[in-house]
Amino acid sequence: MVAQFSSDDIVSIEETTVTVRSYRHRTTIPSKIFRLLDLKQGDSLRWVALRDGTIFVRKVVQPPSKKQ
Repeated sequence: MVAQFSSDDIVSIEETTVTVRSYRHRTTIPSKIFRLLDLKQGDSLRWVALRDGTIFVRKVVQPPSKKQ
């Protein structure tokens, strides 16, 4: 599967650096992306990697909790 999209769909292109400390691998979420995804403390991201090296990252949307 090849991801296809129009350049009109692109909102932001950012680069970050990976930091490796022991078994931890970290990167910073660029502020534009952070705001675009409306991320908050404790939110989760889902990373999907394709064989060709394409990576998709999406915010995990939790279903609304049912109050009892």
